[in-house]
Amino acid sequence: MLLQEKNLILGIVVAAVVLVLDQLTKLWIMNDVLSGLPGMELTSFFNLVYAWNTGVSFSMFDNPGAAGTIILCLVAAVIVAALLWWLHKEKIRALQIGLGMIIGGALGNLIDRVRLGAVFDFLDFHIGPHHWPAFNVADSFICIGAAVIILHSLLYPEKKENKEQK
Repeated sequence: MLLQEKNLILGIVVAAVVLVLDQLTKLWIMNDVLSGLPGMELTSFFNLVYAWNTGVSFSMFDNPGAAGTIILCLVAAVIVAALLWWLHKEKIRALQIGLGMIIGGALGNLIDRVRLGAVFDFLDFHIGPHHWPAFNVADSFICIGAAVIILHSLLYPEKKENKEQK
């Protein structure tokens, strides 16, 4: 039992840090940096924008209505619960960190969706007129966490014979 609690602690701390960073940056950009502005050009390839995402990643399923928003919130909550269960079982520190990043990011976006009805996105990268969909700190950590998990599985695949012996 003690080992499982240690598994949770690292991931929960990472998730909490990601959640706080996400919420603080959203508040700062919304209320201070872009207060009253639709956006701000910072470089020839990067802007800060004031964007609301009512859908999921990259604005898929945008404008789902009230029922859709509730469904998206429930799906996100179920995913977070499944990731917490995985974190509880996980012994590998890199995977605990990756899971914590995804959990914290998912919770940050879930809080926006529940509190504001949509997720606030503000990071806008582009090449000329071609823009990547706007995103936020939570989205960044979700992607980094997923990359950590994928890279770990590619670099350190479980040996088949070890799995069969268990």
